[in-house]
Amino acid sequence: MKKDKIIYWISTGFIFLFEGLMPALTSQTELAKEGIAHLGYQPYFGVMLTVFKVFGALALILPQVPAKIKEWAYAGFGFVFIAAFVGHANVDGLNFMAFFPLIVFGIMIVSYLYFHKLKRQI
Repeated sequence: MKKDKIIYWISTGFIFLFEGLMPALTSQTELAKEGIAHLGYQPYFGVMLTVFKVFGALALILPQVPAKIKEWAYAGFGFVFIAAFVGHANVDGLNFMAFFPLIVFGIMIVSYLYFHKLKRQI
């Protein structure tokens, strides 16, 4: 059980840092705004995406959040990662930037599986 908790918290912590904290701190930089514009999105989309990412990341990391809310957060991140892959692949072709969201998606799947594994052990 200790190994399962470690795997869960490392993978979930990575998602929190990468999808919650980093967007909160960098979403209004010129580089972030250019990235959203490069994919063809309006600036308001970047703001909305950042707000949802921060709330979703908090939902995953805070233990007192109900499991159903965590499920919605996982689903939302899944949609974001798949959409990011499709957007980058469509605009820039199949390169590392296109596949990177799928790598993060894989880490999120590990978090999701271990979330349920730990839930069954309680």
